[in-house]
Amino acid sequence: MHAPDGFINAPVSAAAGVVAAGAIAVGLRGARRELDERTAPLAGLVAAFIFAVQMLNFPVAAGTSGHLLGGALAAILVGPFTGILCVSVVLLMQAVLFADGGLTALGVNITDMAIVTTVVAYALFRGLVKVLPRTRRSVTAASFAAALVSVPASAVVFTLLYAIGGTADVSLGKVATAMVGVHVLIGIGEAVITALTVGAVIAVRPDLVHGARGLTRKLKLRVNGELVDAPDAPEPEPVPARSPRKVWITGLVASLFLAGFVSFYASADPDGLEKVAGDHGIDEKAEEHAIAGSPLADYGVEDVDDARLSGGLAGVIGVGVTVVAGTGVFWAVRRRRAGDEAEAAASPTGTSV
Repeated sequence: MHAPDGFINAPVSAAAGVVAAGAIAVGLRGARRELDERTAPLAGLVAAFIFAVQMLNFPVAAGTSGHLLGGALAAILVGPFTGILCVSVVLLMQAVLFADGGLTALGVNITDMAIVTTVVAYALFRGLVKVLPRTRRSVTAASFAAALVSVPASAVVFTLLYAIGGTADVSLGKVATAMVGVHVLIGIGEAVITALTVGAVIAVRPDLVHGARGLTRKLKLRVNGELVDAPDAPEPEPVPARSPRKVWITGLVASLFLAGFVSFYASADPDGLEKVAGDHGIDEKAEEHAIAGSPLADYGVEDVDDARLSGGLAGVIGVGVTVVAGTGVFWAVRRRRAGDEAEAAASPTGTSV
């Protein structure tokens, strides 16, 4: 759903850029509370994994494909504030290195693909987790539903942005029907990928899944025919935190394999937005990307003639750059949190100023 330059006019693109910048600022602040020494490097890995899986377009209808947006997955794995940052890092890398998504449309894409998907998915996910039994299966099921809804929600917001600032004279009703219809189908693929990934991580390290924290219910006892809360058990001895290194290495290897090898077999059909734009003449307003001549444009390496090798190398480079950039951002946020905690501890009142 990467919008190119030219689909949305300059004033609305600028306004979306302001919204995106504000959300990133809020995300940076909120991520301080979500990230710790274990989850900070994992957040960079989540960004790299989303980059890799976004290269795997899957067919959803005749002549149309879809790909992961990733907002739901990121929010559930590392938290909603960090999730916005994860997807934003991916979109930035795609725009500036691979000419995927316009530069002036970056605010539109972050608003649509990072903010909307993350906020909608996590709000629905938390609501479902509260009413479902607190089990790992429930978390996986809630992940499926949240991801499914987040994609058409993103399509609705794009349609609203197009209604305000669209540059082509196209019936809004037709755009809305086409966008929502195809993205409901894409949402099914998003839901499957999200649920499988969340379920896999929960199976081996549930402590690393932000959305799976606090799953245990308070023990109940039946006294005189009534259920009452059991007395609190003594606090257990603190257990040293397990290193996430194995999960990190496994995730990185999987990301490199998906981007470097499996991506060659992805569907070549246009994705949902490209298909709708082509069918309704919106693509006539698309502008050439400012870095269309980049050595990595269109996910290929310049001067490498073999298509399989060119695409695979581009995918590996993309994963590598994204994991480095993402990890750097999240470590910086983590260090800022550590600095705040140290400042609070040193303050006479025990709070930071």
